[in-house]
Amino acid sequence: MSATRIRSVGGTTIGPIHRATCHCGAVELELRLPHGIVDPHRCDCSLCRRRGAIVATVPLPDLRVVRGHAALRLYQFHTRTAKHYFCSVCGVYTHHQRRSDPNEYGVNVGCLEGVDPLWLDPVPVSDGVHHPSDSLPE
Repeated sequence: MSATRIRSVGGTTIGPIHRATCHCGAVELELRLPHGIVDPHRCDCSLCRRRGAIVATVPLPDLRVVRGHAALRLYQFHTRTAKHYFCSVCGVYTHHQRRSDPNEYGVNVGCLEGVDPLWLDPVPVSDGVHHPSDSLPE
């Protein structure tokens, strides 16, 4: 199955290097997106249901915190494998290191400069409730 790749949202072209920020601008990320927004989706796990963000896939080396590293806060739960980051000033979730593939980040599409994630509907939902990393009861 090939990955979904989006190179333009509304009137915004997704550049090979694209900026992402939290709401207040304290946190700024630089993303290498040579293929545009890759695999945008929602997740139905307990955290993602509540935050409602659409996330896209970015390999670990392709995300750089340009500004605000000290403002980022880490949240972990359940297996404590995934690392969810949010701005301590405005509270916006910016990205997380994935549990399903720790070599990837999930990036909040709503933080991408010039992108309105409402233009992406419909967005597929991944099954985070029955995560493959969870052990099944015997």
